Amino acid sequence: MIDDGVRLRAGEPSAEPTRIGNRARIRSGTVVYAGVEVGDDLTTGHDAVIREGSVIGDDVVIGTKTVIDGDTVVGDRTSLQTGVYVPTGTTIRNDAFVGPNAVLTNDPYPVRTDAPLDGPTIESHASIGANATLLPGVTVGKGAFVAAGAIVTDDVPPATLAVGAPAVIRPLSEPLSGPNDLP
Repeated sequence: MIDDGVRLRAGEPSAEPTRIGNRARIRSGTVVYAGVEVGDDLTTGHDAVIREGSVIGDDVVIGTKTVIDGDTVVGDRTSLQTGVYVPTGTTIRNDAFVGPNAVLTNDPYPVRTDAPLDGPTIESHASIGANATLLPGVTVGKGAFVAAGAIVTDDVPPATLAVGAPAVIRPLSEPLSGPNDLP
């Protein structure tokens, strides 16, 4: 189901076509650019943006006003809640959760130098709390948990907790250990 007011944007004449899998639910105001590949069972909120060259897996939720910039990979059964920003070059693996208004970044020196863009990597079963910020090039390990409001400046090892600004690494408590159970 594609609501009225959804925009499927044409790209350059050489751009690959957009492919959207079965049973998608794309809500009004959403913009999907040319050259996007989406698996089955996508659900978006209103006013989401998915830029060219992005590859989105099966059973993915993209919340209202979430922006996925181009050349990004989002794995199966992943949930990006309302207002998440995902920059170019980011990889989010299967079964990951990114909470409301989390910001991922890819430019180490915005407008100061011509440094290469380096999006973060979020491994399988990692969870990112609301309003957390991930700096360029960091990896959040498999099963790791980034607390709400944390500012992640360095890699987060698998199955650990990152908390604070700048984030420090702590052991995961028992209630936070184990895989994500996304519906």
